[in-house]
Amino acid sequence: MKTMLSVAGSDSSGGAGIQADIKTALANGVYAMSVITSLTAQNTTKVIAIQEVTCDFLSAQLEAVFEDIFPDAVKIGMVSSPGMVKVIADKLKYYKAKNIVLDPVMVSTSGADLSSSDSVEAIKKYLLPICDLVTPNIPEAEVLSGIRINSSEDMVEGAKIIYENCCCDVLLKGGHRINDANDLYFDGDSFVWFSGRRIDNPNTHGTGCTLSSAIASNLAKGYGMHDSIRRAKEYISDSLSAFLNLGKGSGPMHHGNSINSRFIK
Repeated sequence: MKTMLSVAGSDSSGGAGIQADIKTALANGVYAMSVITSLTAQNTTKVIAIQEVTCDFLSAQLEAVFEDIFPDAVKIGMVSSPGMVKVIADKLKYYKAKNIVLDPVMVSTSGADLSSSDSVEAIKKYLLPICDLVTPNIPEAEVLSGIRINSSEDMVEGAKIIYENCCCDVLLKGGHRINDANDLYFDGDSFVWFSGRRIDNPNTHGTGCTLSSAIASNLAKGYGMHDSIRRAKEYISDSLSAFLNLGKGSGPMHHGNSINSRFIK
């Protein structure tokens, strides 16, 4: 069985972060492991508190995973301090990790800031250059590129700047602000648009975490980057189309919608 490691924060409401990544890996036929960067007290309406793990404990978690069950892919999510960014980058380089996908989590669905400016600079300096793919949404791409993005043409320019600055493939997510569900991929040579099915579902908590971990899961299984992105987007559409309705805010999607239901009836 192929394996995927999620390095991310814990979401106590279960819709994003480590919890979403584990559910996504299982639904995509991959064994999931986890390295927790932060504990969050959050739900579908707000982030109440964040408690970071220490850099020493973060390092110990990474060593424990890589020295036993070596991951076929790594997904990185919420990393809220420069020290943790450096630890993760150093360990991934030391163990020669492969198929690294970074979801640059900076703002939660409810609007809470999850990364400091120092952390963002550390991510750009240490993490992005060793990643195979980064998956920013529009606000995150604006931070990484330094330009305003208000159109599809701006997305092209933003993806180009991010790639040139970090030498990392880019999947820039259009989202409702620009084109609903169409994402732009750039690998330094060519631009490819990945169209998505528009699903009018307000419950989108954890979509970014889920997409990046689904891409990583498919890379772990040996699919190429284009096929991994396409399959991940299909999985997102399937999970959203279940119209799960939990919580008082922007609720989670149904990560297990496509799993055979004979065991849960």
